[in-house]
Amino acid sequence: MELKGKVALVTGAGRGGKGIGRAICAALAGQGANIAIADFVEEAAEAVAEECRQIGVEAVSLKVDVADTADTERIVQLVVDKFGRIDILVNNAGITRDQILLRMSEAEWDAVIDTNLKGTFNCTRAVAKHMLRARSGRIVNMASVMGLIGNPGQANYSSSKAGVIGFTKAIAKELGSRGITVNAIAPGFIETAMTEELSQQVRDTISTQIPLARLGAPEDVANAAVFLCSEASSYITGQVINVDGGMVM
Repeated sequence: MELKGKVALVTGAGRGGKGIGRAICAALAGQGANIAIADFVEEAAEAVAEECRQIGVEAVSLKVDVADTADTERIVQLVVDKFGRIDILVNNAGITRDQILLRMSEAEWDAVIDTNLKGTFNCTRAVAKHMLRARSGRIVNMASVMGLIGNPGQANYSSSKAGVIGFTKAIAKELGSRGITVNAIAPGFIETAMTEELSQQVRDTISTQIPLARLGAPEDVANAAVFLCSEASSYITGQVINVDGGMVM
């Protein structure tokens, strides 16, 4: 699954520590890919870029609002200007604004849909132009098991991730004849800063719903991403890989 010389753009990857985006960047860099880290907080993106440089690849950090069409086109052009190409796009940027339906504001709905779904559309469209010319590419969209089964208090988030799954399948059919694969990863409960806030009782309850009886690690998601970005998955497109310990099964 070596990716030496490839160029990857990963959005929403600025969270340090146990962030999924950071783990994906590190895993791609570990296989030799040069990395462009795009995040709403540039300082956070730069911290991850420095980690990638320590691995031995080139890395740049970029500030972006993925919900802003012009902003995504700007950063994609910056990556092409810097590296001359984009081989891999990982649409990892996402937010939550949890609230039960009757209390959910229009702003909370719009913010999640704009970042999680429209952001995926914006980045994919901007990158696809370059991949089509190259007649090759790997696009990995971050969905969620909540886009498959729903979750109370997350109508906006679940809808956005279900939309990402539908988007993935449609674009896979559009781009497949040009050598571009488009797949999605649907993580379950992963050990991140978000899940660390859960009480031990809630974590124990969640674990009973997972056949492997534990929460996943960011590296579990990153390993799936590396596979989908590599030649090892060259005949796989339009698929959703659940990285959930068997929970949805």
